[in-house]
Amino acid sequence: MNTTTAKDLTMSSPEPTSSPNPVKPTARRPLLNDKARTVCGSLALLVVFIAAWQWGPGMLGMPEYILPNFMQVVREAVVMWNNAQLLQHFGITAMEVVFGFLFGALLGLAVGVALGLSPRAEAMLSPYILALQIAPKVAFAPLFVMWLGYTIYPKIIVAVLIVFFPIMINVLSAIRTVDPDMVNLVRTLNAGRWQIFHLVEFRSALPALFSGLRIASTLSVIGVTVGELVGGNQGLGYLLVDGEGQGNTAAVFVSIVALTLIGVVTYGVVVWAERKVLHYLPKANTSTV
Repeated sequence: MNTTTAKDLTMSSPEPTSSPNPVKPTARRPLLNDKARTVCGSLALLVVFIAAWQWGPGMLGMPEYILPNFMQVVREAVVMWNNAQLLQHFGITAMEVVFGFLFGALLGLAVGVALGLSPRAEAMLSPYILALQIAPKVAFAPLFVMWLGYTIYPKIIVAVLIVFFPIMINVLSAIRTVDPDMVNLVRTLNAGRWQIFHLVEFRSALPALFSGLRIASTLSVIGVTVGELVGGNQGLGYLLVDGEGQGNTAAVFVSIVALTLIGVVTYGVVVWAERKVLHYLPKANTSTV
């Protein structure tokens, strides 16, 4: 009589084999969910802000000539669009911001690289560059208007002066802090001076350059606005002064919102370019807060 014990069955039973097509867990998309929550949160804050702007002044008993509500500003924007050539003035200011930002960025990049590669030149020129930065840019605006008249050039020059310094100092610091071991490694591969700059020094300075560009994109709007406030017969700064002279607070708010829109778009373009150029860096280093 054959008897089989539990131990024999356990020892003789084949080992379980893994399924050739294991069931994979459902893929999660936390990044997409985070972006959706961020967008929803931003839109919710915008709705709250507009609601507070619409009903807040009335609840606080503020007269309209001090703080107009949101719909009054919207109506004034429509009036200015039809009668005050708002779009034309918006385009002029946007053009001045773009040219001032580009020229200031190129000048800051060139001077930053030159001073970073030549310590002697930095020692000679740094006192004068520092004095130029300390001098209030608003004080130069009337002088530029006297020299160049009521044209777009004084506004662009003021924007260039304001944009120049943050980009220059960021690039200079980045060039000076390049890893010397990386430079020596490239030299061992018989790289020339241009190749060392292109492959090591300039690429190492790109994150600092874009950090300066972010700051400069907002400062360029300030520079152009200062120039238009001091001496301008066109642009959003001119509309702002005109609205202030007429006691039209809603028109002043329309000009401020339009200037803010230009700054936001300029900043967004810089962030987009940064993500395209610095895609090889960790996302934490290139993402906007």
